[in-house]
Amino acid sequence: MKKLIIANWKMNPVSLKEAQKMMAGLKAGLKNSKVEVVVCPPFVYLTSFKFQVLSFKLGAQNCFWENRGAFTGEVSVKMLKDTGVKYVILGHSERRIIMGETAGQVNKKIKAVLQSGLVPVVCFGESLEEKQQGKSFVSIEKELKEMLEKISKENVAKIIFAYEPDWAIGTGNNCSSDDALTMALFVKKIMGEVYGKKVKESVRVLYGGSIGADNALSYLENEAISGLLVGGASLNIKKFLDIVENI
Repeated sequence: MKKLIIANWKMNPVSLKEAQKMMAGLKAGLKNSKVEVVVCPPFVYLTSFKFQVLSFKLGAQNCFWENRGAFTGEVSVKMLKDTGVKYVILGHSERRIIMGETAGQVNKKIKAVLQSGLVPVVCFGESLEEKQQGKSFVSIEKELKEMLEKISKENVAKIIFAYEPDWAIGTGNNCSSDDALTMALFVKKIMGEVYGKKVKESVRVLYGGSIGADNALSYLENEAISGLLVGGASLNIKKFLDIVENI
């Protein structure tokens, strides 16, 4: 299976013109057919690329769990699907920490994305305090089980998980490749215990957190890590292409 590299542009860039320039740079530069690339720009830019022939897939950075209604400022999965989106990032640490998003809310969003036929990219990770107290595994197991509550074995197999420890996001303090691998194997172990061997073997786990061209390859040397969720480095098209093309 191809490695999956997801570019999360977050709340960048500040103009459509710049977003179009970045997309054009990616279209021209992506040559590696061994890698599947997904680009997640802000909502407001998605429709600009709806009818374009792209060398990558489009993703969204979030969604709401209802299809329509009086939910000011929210965007539904059906709206996203209509723009050509294939993937949706859910539960990113910045949404949990800054916006106060809970595992229960992420659970609702996962169900909505799965029902729509899109692919949820579900983020999880521990805080620096939990890491320092030796509670990483306990915390993550609890978080995963809450986010996956009442989701069937068949649907769990469709989810992509992204390990992004809170203390590594945008800090430059990336998690070591060995620790990322340990966490990916731990997630697979949980999936096996709860959903069975088939899900354990098929589930895809990505790593995200202070990734650059200098360390990207180290995370992908083991098959247990299926790809990367790239934040800041994805905003520099040359750096992002260096990551993708060197895999």
